Amino acid sequence: MTRPTPETLAHTARRARAAADPTLDVDQAATRTAAPAAPVVRPAAATQVSGAGSLVRSLEALEVEVVFGIPGGAILPAYDPLYDSTVRHILVRHEQGAGHAATGYAQATGKVGVCIATSGPGATNLVTPIADAYMDSVAMVAITGQVARPSIGTDAFQEADIQGITLPITKHNFLVQNAEEIPRVLAEAFHLASSGRPGPVLVDIPKDVLQAPTTFTWPPTLDLPGYRPTLHPHGKQIREAARLMAGARRPVLYVGGGVLKAGATDGLRRLAELTGIPVVTTLMALGAFPDSHQQHLGMPGMHGTVAAVYGLQKADLIVALGARFDDRVTGKLDSFAPDAAVVHADIDPAEIGKNRHVDVPIVGDAKHVIDELIAAVTVERSAGRTADLGDWWTQLDDLRNRYPLGYDEPADGTLSPQYVIKRLGEIVGSDAIFVAGVGQHQMWASQFISYEKPNTWLNSGGLGTMGYAVPAAMGAKVGKPDTVVWAVDGDGCFQMTNQELATCALEGIPVKIAVINNGNLGMVRQWQTLFYNERYSNTELGTHKHRIPDFVKLAEALGCVGLRCENAADVDKTIAAAMEINDAPVVIDFVVGKDAMVWPMVAAGTSNDEIMFARGVRPAFDEDDI
Repeated sequence: MTRPTPETLAHTARRARAAADPTLDVDQAATRTAAPAAPVVRPAAATQVSGAGSLVRSLEALEVEVVFGIPGGAILPAYDPLYDSTVRHILVRHEQGAGHAATGYAQATGKVGVCIATSGPGATNLVTPIADAYMDSVAMVAITGQVARPSIGTDAFQEADIQGITLPITKHNFLVQNAEEIPRVLAEAFHLASSGRPGPVLVDIPKDVLQAPTTFTWPPTLDLPGYRPTLHPHGKQIREAARLMAGARRPVLYVGGGVLKAGATDGLRRLAELTGIPVVTTLMALGAFPDSHQQHLGMPGMHGTVAAVYGLQKADLIVALGARFDDRVTGKLDSFAPDAAVVHADIDPAEIGKNRHVDVPIVGDAKHVIDELIAAVTVERSAGRTADLGDWWTQLDDLRNRYPLGYDEPADGTLSPQYVIKRLGEIVGSDAIFVAGVGQHQMWASQFISYEKPNTWLNSGGLGTMGYAVPAAMGAKVGKPDTVVWAVDGDGCFQMTNQELATCALEGIPVKIAVINNGNLGMVRQWQTLFYNERYSNTELGTHKHRIPDFVKLAEALGCVGLRCENAADVDKTIAAAMEINDAPVVIDFVVGKDAMVWPMVAAGTSNDEIMFARGVRPAFDEDDI
């Protein structure tokens, strides 16, 4: 990609201000950032190289386009052959940024994301993004340097047992013992990361192994005894699921992120329309089924729609596809969907029955499961066995009409964060990728932006990692350079990893960041308001009262264009100004009210039956009708 000069950045900043203020006479020309060249796979004939050379050759043979990393002593031998490689290396400012960037790249492209760090603190700085990728089933390979083999276990300088540390949070990990293993281990790592249930794999390589002479040959023979992911479901279980679907009166399709991972969204739509069953999509599955589709009830869970929460709660059949019945969906587990039979389809057999008793377990890839369900349901329908869902839809539509997603304008006249995010989604459109941090802004972005297409919503779901958004957006933009990428971040999250904007500025990665600045750790403050008698202990950040930091100045210091918006009248033109800029990263400081809350809400540890539509407002419905 072309990298903007300081002069370009200064011109871009002037142009952005001109777009926000038409009275300024400034050149409006903009340049487009070039896309990275496609990788070239080098010949795989036997070649004498170092272990480091074998590592880089392996990455090239695996058609890796980009890696995110920071060099250091133990991994330094790998950086010398990387200098001449077709693999693009992006120098991040913190290893956590490298890991989240690899995750964002993987989520946006469906490819394996790769990050590199040195031993000790470099490797341990990857722990959070590795855990994040593990919780959200993201295909990532983390390559770490390790101290030389004779020093392992001696508490050598910058030594850490990263293999042991990450054992609970990786799908698998390797400590390479000799240079000859490197091609096989890399091939196995990529296969493990991307097949079955995706997940992160760590490859730890001692420095002396990287320096040792070896022979590189490709392709290697994989040695993974016992690793045989089940892709095709058992036919008997499929037929039983179809029978239950044909006889249910109150069924729901409970769709999780596994449907996106499997590329099964087209099949999901066919299955839903064939059966007429209502659909709920989890936080990790937004975009798997169009938000605008009449059968979509919305997102279930702690901050889900009333219709989605009660649809699951009162169902007599739940068909779970690539979902895991996590606590944020089920609420108090022993009160969740008490009358529902459960069909649970997942590629990971360990998830089936883990949290909720299952009546029909189906192990298999979601794409194959859905395709075979369509065939089995078609057979049921041909035999005249079709569910009558008229009453069920009457009840759900009534709930949907009475309790739509909405918000109240702040009484003090401050800018509404919900309005900002809603207008952002409407102006930017459904072709863009939206990446969220964690907290109130994440929930509002899930509620008030319409996701119509798969892989257009990225967030940290399972681990809930503050600081995810900026580097993940960077990775997504690298993977999809022709797609507009917006990060919706909070003022708390933004301060954890915003140094990666310097990477974006220098590497020519024009992401756009909407900072929802309410001056506080917003979700924590909401809980303090509701459950701690408004005792706001250590949640005020000072970004309102003291404007520390000043996000516009900070953006400019990091090589970005900085804009600020403080009232509703300026929201549209500020977003439009940011959309005009395609040659530099843009940060908008949206200064919003501090007292806005996320509703609906199921308080942690309570039953979904206790959902609150707004503060002090519990949905009214007739139990006999539902």
